[in-house]
Amino acid sequence: MKQICRRSLMLGIPLMLMCCASAPDITTRDPAGRLEPCPSSPNCVSTQTTVPGQQMAPLPYRGDRIRSRQLILAVVGAMPRTTILSQTDDYIHVEFRSRLFGFVDDVVFLFDDEGAVIHFRSASRSGYSDMGVNRKRMEGISEAYRDADDPDAPAETQGAE
Repeated sequence: MKQICRRSLMLGIPLMLMCCASAPDITTRDPAGRLEPCPSSPNCVSTQTTVPGQQMAPLPYRGDRIRSRQLILAVVGAMPRTTILSQTDDYIHVEFRSRLFGFVDDVVFLFDDEGAVIHFRSASRSGYSDMGVNRKRMEGISEAYRDADDPDAPAETQGAE
């Protein structure tokens, strides 16, 4: 009986925390093209913050916005436990779920035609620390985006960047 109680607590507490946690709305941005700021917790990275531990560089366009957007969609679409929640011509909101407990991280991409860059913000919906998961994910997405073959490039130039 004690084993059943322990197992119930071990599984029940994380599930209860996930269900009771409120999700911050990071999908909003102001008309000036700014993403929602990161909270003070270390479970967020953004290209639009000045906080050193949370800051990352934006991604340069690969051609124009349309091609860059296609590449981002291809990269994130190939990743496991990923759902594209919403998208417009200049904005993509993606949800990532962890394998074990199903914790949710939100990633938002904002395409800036004036600067020819892709801004992004990746944050955990709940908790304080993410053990660097959001930063590692965005570093992986950034690398895959930079290394991806451009689907519209002539065959002889693909991979020659």
